[in-house]
Amino acid sequence: MIDLKDIVDQIDLLEPVPPIAAQIMALAEDPNSSMSEIADLIRNDPALTANLLRTCNSVYFGLARQVESVRDAISLVGLDHIVRLVLRNSLAANFKKEPEGYGLGEGELWRHAVTSAHVAGMLADRFGASQNKYFIYTAALLKDIGKLILGRFVAFSYEQINILVHSHSHSFNDAEQKIIGMNHEELGAMVGKKWHFSDKLIYIIRHHHLADESARQDLETSLVYLADIICMMMGVCTGADGLSYRFYSDVLNRMNLSEKDLQGIIAEAAKNQQQVEILLKPLFN
Repeated sequence: MIDLKDIVDQIDLLEPVPPIAAQIMALAEDPNSSMSEIADLIRNDPALTANLLRTCNSVYFGLARQVESVRDAISLVGLDHIVRLVLRNSLAANFKKEPEGYGLGEGELWRHAVTSAHVAGMLADRFGASQNKYFIYTAALLKDIGKLILGRFVAFSYEQINILVHSHSHSFNDAEQKIIGMNHEELGAMVGKKWHFSDKLIYIIRHHHLADESARQDLETSLVYLADIICMMMGVCTGADGLSYRFYSDVLNRMNLSEKDLQGIIAEAAKNQQQVEILLKPLFN
């Protein structure tokens, strides 16, 4: 029998979100904040600035001239791109590790997170949520943070979970709940609470598989869910659990999204995947 306290205690072993990332996340969620405020935050953090310049000057960006300042980076790459890059660089530390239990190699959980965040940002533009794009991007980036801890316990109980999924038609998160007593959504929400995430961000992490009917009525949570589904359809680091979640067609209906529209979004996301891979490479070198 797994002691749930043993699971929750593992939260303290994760590296907390850096203060600068937390500040950027807060600004990203505030509709009254401006891009210039985010740029000022980046400029005033020496470590973040150094990391940003290193990344922008890497061979993967192939810029025509050397980037020497945050202003240079914004001018050459664009502030929109820089904010996403800063969030990725600030939050990558925990995700680089290989999580047990989910059939993912080193860095693959992060690759899936970044890809789904990229797709979520694209969907935010498409469905009239541009003003919340960075928040939706961040929520998609962090949605699976509970897997970092729960993975070891999933590995221990995998045979039982697998029986429920394949012989009794349970979704993977339902099987986690039944066998372990907690699923990665619930644990991720606990991490968010411990790290003082906003209530809205915690809500999305807690409900990103939309098992709760009310979550399907929420646009931002639905966009994060849809981004996750699209990544699975693209085959981006699906792992052992990737195809074992519920698909809610009513979400597509509510968004007036036809199967043809969905295929078009998948094609566009796949086309942009090479850019995502280029952005990921400096983080794993």
